[in-house]
Amino acid sequence: MDGVERPLSPHLQVYRLQITMVLSSLHRITGLLLTVGALALAWWLVALASGPEAYRTVEQVYASWPFKLLLAGWTFCFFFHLCNGVRHLFWDTGRGFEPAQYRASGWAVVVVSILASAVYTFLVIF
Repeated sequence: MDGVERPLSPHLQVYRLQITMVLSSLHRITGLLLTVGALALAWWLVALASGPEAYRTVEQVYASWPFKLLLAGWTFCFFFHLCNGVRHLFWDTGRGFEPAQYRASGWAVVVVSILASAVYTFLVIF
């Protein structure tokens, strides 16, 4: 041994932050947040099946500003997860692994996700 203390395995201090690292983490986070959104959808469906009084209660909650902000967030999560999933489908075919390609496709995912969620949020939610 040469006396130099090195980490046993690579960690975040070794790697320079890249767009693929950020988008991979964001893909996992948005997937988890979409699961929470699915619970909100399930509550709505249960209320729908439970009758007018239960549905009215859920409708009041879902019409509130705080819930609309949650919906806007879930909208971004949906579009980001969708766009990044399509990107991964292209990767499954063996395309897009050149540095310029994965950087361009990564930024395309971010831009399209933001634009699509903004349009949907303002046209449908608010």
